[in-house]
Amino acid sequence: MRLWNFAAGPATIPLAVLEQVRAELPDWHGVGCGVMEMSHRGKIYTGIYEKVVADLRQLMDIPEDYAILFLQGGATLQFSQIPMNLLDGGSADYLTTGAWSEKAVKAGQRLYGEAIHEAGSSADTSFTRLVDPAAMTLNPKAKYLHFCSNETIGGVEVFDLKQLGGAVQKDVPLIADMSSNILSRPINVRDYGMIYAGAQKNIGPAGVTLVIIRKDLLGKASKAIPALLDYAEEEKNTSMLNTPPTFGIYMAGLVFEWLLKQGGLPAIAKQNQAKAELLYKTIDGSGGFYTNPVALNCRSWMNVPFTLKDKALDPVFLEESEKAGLLALKGHKLVGGMRASIYNAMPLEGVQALVGFMNEFMRRHG
Repeated sequence: MRLWNFAAGPATIPLAVLEQVRAELPDWHGVGCGVMEMSHRGKIYTGIYEKVVADLRQLMDIPEDYAILFLQGGATLQFSQIPMNLLDGGSADYLTTGAWSEKAVKAGQRLYGEAIHEAGSSADTSFTRLVDPAAMTLNPKAKYLHFCSNETIGGVEVFDLKQLGGAVQKDVPLIADMSSNILSRPINVRDYGMIYAGAQKNIGPAGVTLVIIRKDLLGKASKAIPALLDYAEEEKNTSMLNTPPTFGIYMAGLVFEWLLKQGGLPAIAKQNQAKAELLYKTIDGSGGFYTNPVALNCRSWMNVPFTLKDKALDPVFLEESEKAGLLALKGHKLVGGMRASIYNAMPLEGVQALVGFMNEFMRRHG
């Protein structure tokens, strides 16, 4: 029996996708073997890969002057790979709104020192707000500006680029870490120089990293880095400079197909907004029994952290919620309390089950 899984990542995958994988695992479409057994350079897998790319272009309306890469190493490797490819002897601005954007700054500074400039931080709010545009120190000649579109740990999300204020500059490419909110709602890809995401939240299983990059940004990599870390080399070789994570890419493709069947990103966005609003309404209506500290204008639709009025109830909440079929609600150690990750694959019924439990728990322990 499947339970409601609120893990932050790896995260729940649509049941319809898992059932299709189970059916196709030993023999994909009658060819006599599974996708994970195929040659990545064979005609059959090439066809699978081309459809994955085409479906993603359709879902996100990705222009042809953007390359789509399926890489490895997670979003964490991108923290180093981005400046390796795009710094090009200059400097870059970074906005810090939580643990993951903070890691990106530190990884870049480890390699390039002061060339990686923290242009603004909301650390003084314990990462419960976006960076105050008035406090940003921006370089109009920066090679790029990096930010995290959704902080998985703190539950802080950028919904509109206007929230970044002057950080959005015409001649400075925007680079967004969308690991935990990619495909959750429509965006204008043309507003970005590059988007990247680890797969294990809204795309599929861990092991795949998606990079969407404007092609005019390719070819700027340091010659001192390995070819495997050069976006231009990966683009020339169709993300197959080495053996790619074929099974993960195939599963990502099934998720893309599932999203298209749901009505695409506009339809999934309505579902995500409804789920988030229900959960926040429960928290805000609890009279302080549950609390979410994030500012209203940047409360994440994907990751909802909340604390209980009495910390002594935390282990009781976790024990009872698991018995009620609600998994992985423990908050990250940096924030504490609870966290419900409600990605695309979490249906409204799962959130309804969670808020039902929360209300009953409050009735008994409030």
